[in-house]
Amino acid sequence: MTQSNQQPDRIDVEDAQSLTRWTRELDTTEEQLRDAVAQVGDKATDIEMHLKGARSTTNVDRVQQADAKS
Repeated sequence: MTQSNQQPDRIDVEDAQSLTRWTRELDTTEEQLRDAVAQVGDKATDIEMHLKGARSTTNVDRVQQADAKS
């Protein structure tokens, strides 16, 4: 078993691999993930609950809406 410098339930927004993994796993954008970490801390379960609570539509819908505005 290998040891990681980071606890598996923590999200490090300064680490590119962590960002990639968690944006995919939580179906969110990098910007939304960074905002969530700033608001509730780096614990993955807290961030997941924050993101789910903040969504009145699915994240896919919100990303498509954002892309349409660009």
